[in-house]
Amino acid sequence: MRIATWNVNSVGARLPKLLDWLGTAEPDVLCLQELKCAEDAFPFDEVGELGYEIAAHGTGRWNGVAVLSRVGLTDVRRGLLDQPGFQADGSMFETPEPRAVAATCGGVRVWSVYVPNGREVGHAHYDYKLRWLEALRATAVEELAADRPWAVLGDFNIAPNDEDVWDIAAFEGCTHVTPEERKALTALTESGLTEVHPRALKYDVPFTYWDYRALRFPNNQGMRIDLAYGNAAFTGAVTDSYVDRNARKGKGTSDHAPVVVDLDLG
Repeated sequence: MRIATWNVNSVGARLPKLLDWLGTAEPDVLCLQELKCAEDAFPFDEVGELGYEIAAHGTGRWNGVAVLSRVGLTDVRRGLLDQPGFQADGSMFETPEPRAVAATCGGVRVWSVYVPNGREVGHAHYDYKLRWLEALRATAVEELAADRPWAVLGDFNIAPNDEDVWDIAAFEGCTHVTPEERKALTALTESGLTEVHPRALKYDVPFTYWDYRALRFPNNQGMRIDLAYGNAAFTGAVTDSYVDRNARKGKGTSDHAPVVVDLDLG
């Protein structure tokens, strides 16, 4: 089974790229983030013609996640356990953003997540990010009670280690690399999950994101923030994992590249 994750940065703008990649990479399951469309505006027909069922969760404008599967799609769940919400003034409200969706695909439980950015240290959005990650940890504990392969994949907006950014000095005092954010990732592993680390191909570090500005991609000045975590039944079946850097090349691409995980589930 091939499972992948990709922040497409607008499924509408990236639809030709998405369809082409699905046809060439042929993932059995694809987790998408940053759809930037309402659920009913998702291109169900175009993607469905390639044999995929879709569980989408979006309200338009920003955010939005989906799970695409050609090996079955059941037990869909939208939103985390006690997931917090966010408003511009920093107050919490009851309706959470569409940042998490799960489905069982071919016997594997998969979550597609789009972790809040955090904006800047000390901002209300940064506190929201940490609260959101705690909800993800609580959801992981709940899901891990079931005896089945289980994984959470997506754009975590956190670089796990200093070497996962092109220049750690450039990120001093910034989000994505703070001890508090990394502690949240550690809490995931302590709950029973292990990261699936993609192998390096062209470069020593398999970055997954490069800013559109300042020639970041040609200069390989990127970050590794698109991650995959799984339980023992999932990680024990992994045969390969890599970042498809070629999907980031050319015009009209997302600023993220897909992360691919291959499994042999016996």
